[in-house]
Amino acid sequence: MEPKLESYSGFFKTVLVVGARQVGKSSLLAHQFPEMKGFVFDAVQDVHGVRRDPDLFLDNFPPPLILDEIQHVPELLSAIKRRVDRHTGSGQYIMTGSQNLSVLRQVSESLAGRVGILHLDGMTPAEMAGNVQKPGWLEKYLEAPAECWGDVECLDGPTGGTAHFLWRGTLPGLLDADNAIIPGYMHSYVETYVARDVRVIGNIGDLSDFGRFLRLSAALSGREINTAQLGRDIGVNPKTARNWLNTLIHSYQWLELPAYHGDTIKRISRKPKGYLRDTGLICHLMGISTPEALSAHPALGSIFESWAACWIVRLSEQLPSPPILYHWRSDGGGEVDIVLERDGYLYPIEVKCATTLTRHDTRGIRAFRNTYGSDRVKTGIVIYAGQEPRPISDIAIALPWTAL
Repeated sequence: MEPKLESYSGFFKTVLVVGARQVGKSSLLAHQFPEMKGFVFDAVQDVHGVRRDPDLFLDNFPPPLILDEIQHVPELLSAIKRRVDRHTGSGQYIMTGSQNLSVLRQVSESLAGRVGILHLDGMTPAEMAGNVQKPGWLEKYLEAPAECWGDVECLDGPTGGTAHFLWRGTLPGLLDADNAIIPGYMHSYVETYVARDVRVIGNIGDLSDFGRFLRLSAALSGREINTAQLGRDIGVNPKTARNWLNTLIHSYQWLELPAYHGDTIKRISRKPKGYLRDTGLICHLMGISTPEALSAHPALGSIFESWAACWIVRLSEQLPSPPILYHWRSDGGGEVDIVLERDGYLYPIEVKCATTLTRHDTRGIRAFRNTYGSDRVKTGIVIYAGQEPRPISDIAIALPWTAL
């Protein structure tokens, strides 16, 4: 995200970097702007009396400033608006936030037209390997779907294999951690998240019920979401279940892909498909204690799909014009895990946690193509756990999960 952050800070008067806790927002800003003074705000303590007198704080500390966890001091946003309206110049205030609902609502009300918003997520395999190249495979695929496989480079498979990678997750703080540290880290992450963020943004009375809901959401990652059934499973009404899912979305823990239906007259699923954003968190919440246990677990395929969907979102965030993401399932059983839409064209992507593929693995892509026509539907991709990019049929190519 560094090039995009540099571009935004050179154009907008203020920049907001949003994302879940511990994805590296503060580290990114400290790296990108090492000379800039920064403040971290707290939900309880009012450092420097910011809530009491935001204008005095800004008088005492002129820009440029880094303002971390801005959602805890909403009073500051109106004061910033007044300041940036009086002064020209870009990159005056660089802010972070980890609560979508409160931050973006306040920012949209106070700083509309004055702020560039960037979303930071967990790391990609290329970032973990220190091998970030541009353009990446997604940009190549959107530009030349049928030919892109010949230009795709791949990393060597991560140490320990696919299950080991998924079990550890993509939070940067765990990059160099021993496996023995992972369960304790994830336990602390959940305790802090439920006890702190959920209380603030969810207005949830019974946190034990929400804890059970969080564990159930992990088990449902990679599936279509029926909030009525989800509510029954934990003993709450569908509206409450939907509100709790929204709480996960607004704290950047949950990703939902709407169903694609286009203009076809055929009946299709209208349920969204949901994913917890970090596979390490999924494994922890499901009680999967080791990479070896994950490799034999029946949820391995859905966890791999959860990672792949979030991987595509992370790569999309880097593009100047990201595609729109959907999923698709017809009433007749045809299904495509991820559908990208850009410039009126559709790009179907399937995900298979397997090291070998056959033409049979493209049947969902073929059904999608038959439904919406070859003029609109481009060559599809099957993301898999193998190591070789190659065509697997006349309508799809195989793409390794280690693709750069």
